[in-house]
Amino acid sequence: MCPCVVNFAPMYVIYINDRPLVLRDTATASPYGDGAPDTHLVARYSGKRKSLLNYADTLEKGSQKVFSIELVADDLNDLWQDFQSHYRWVEAAGGLVTHARKQQQLFIFRRGYWDLPKGKLDEGEDRAAAALREVEEETGLRQLSLGEALPTTYHTYRTSKHRILKPTYWFRMTTEQNELIPETAEDIERAEWRSVESVLEGEGPIYENLRALLLTV
Repeated sequence: MCPCVVNFAPMYVIYINDRPLVLRDTATASPYGDGAPDTHLVARYSGKRKSLLNYADTLEKGSQKVFSIELVADDLNDLWQDFQSHYRWVEAAGGLVTHARKQQQLFIFRRGYWDLPKGKLDEGEDRAAAALREVEEETGLRQLSLGEALPTTYHTYRTSKHRILKPTYWFRMTTEQNELIPETAEDIERAEWRSVESVLEGEGPIYENLRALLLTV
């Protein structure tokens, strides 16, 4: 399992093939501190945009020698813009829903992984509105109260034509509804009220970017 890191300014953490690529500036300490494993690579960004694809491909191909990469630059904004230039931007939003009485969270099981309800933003749609809509559509919940924004997660994937960089904007939500109706058309097999700890420590895989998010809540 790769180390779990979530996004806090001033840095970006992008999960590629479930492995973290950290982008940070030279004035910011490494999120790994002195505890980075031997499979962690730290490099200074050369300023050559094409070199970023070499690092991304290393993680995408699942190298057994490198499970995480940290790129450092004097100007984080330039590094972030150069990285984004290789990808098509596709935004999503979702929610971490807590049952007000049970004090458990809502999880879905989809395509072999535990996940949180989320989905792509419609054109012109507000992030919070999209998060509420996706939770309603995927779980059947209708009485939701919107809470604070949580850290944004980033991951990449490929289509036949493009590299995709997907930010997911997360929000806390609460409800008193009990019944869950998983949206089977979206390959959701189950929707359950569970504690965060039971999902992180129990059987069944969970995406590492989501694990990193849940470790902060």
